[in-house]
Amino acid sequence: MVSEHSLGMSRINLKAKVSFVSNHYNPWPLGRLPQEMQRPEPEQIKHLGYVWDDPRDIVDIFEQKLADYANSKFAVVTDACSNAMFVALKLRDVSGPIVIPAQTYVSVPMQIHHAGARPMFEDIEWSGLYQLGQTGVWDSAARFTKNMYVGDGALQCLSFQIKKRLPIGRGGAILTNDLEEYEKLKYMTYDGRNLKSRYDSPSHVMGIGWHYYMTPEDAARGILLMDQIPEENEDMMTHEHYPDLREWAVVNELGLKGEK
Repeated sequence: MVSEHSLGMSRINLKAKVSFVSNHYNPWPLGRLPQEMQRPEPEQIKHLGYVWDDPRDIVDIFEQKLADYANSKFAVVTDACSNAMFVALKLRDVSGPIVIPAQTYVSVPMQIHHAGARPMFEDIEWSGLYQLGQTGVWDSAARFTKNMYVGDGALQCLSFQIKKRLPIGRGGAILTNDLEEYEKLKYMTYDGRNLKSRYDSPSHVMGIGWHYYMTPEDAARGILLMDQIPEENEDMMTHEHYPDLREWAVVNELGLKGEK
């Protein structure tokens, strides 16, 4: 049986341990990198006139630039378009069959499967983007141009992979006009955490989430690229750029059988 005295000592020891860790976390090699080893993008955007104090401010700046460019009210950046699509589907609580083009990127039916629904492959021609069934979630990985947001309650998922119009190297985003969905997506992509509250606050964790956030360094790279990208850009890909996924047994097994 644990006495109140020993419990109190445990708390003291725990506080001492936390204090020790916090006091020794910041110096390299456990924490902040020396200047010469840091990625240059955050300082580069400062030299261009962008103002930030906390590195996470950079993410907010990038999200606002994306929303302004796309003509959506909000944007939520993620570490990949596939993960953006997954959390968008989870937010919409999808189930049952979701019709998608048979000729698309292989991750799309996988994210539908992971989200708890089943892809149904059909012959659908598309350019730049298409909707996943009637979910309101759009795969817009191949379109990046001024005023691209489709509206009508859409969760429009973007890709910043190295071959895309905004080649950060890795990353994605979700465009939306809905404030409530925007706030939920922010929590969902950052382990359910509310970054505006203290880490030890009872309200810090708002719900179940995933570790899908974009780093400030990647967001800063996105800002640098957006300052140079043209406003009007042609779609990068259509259905013709992809094989028929029904011919790939592993992927086809995920889906319901549509017409070929």
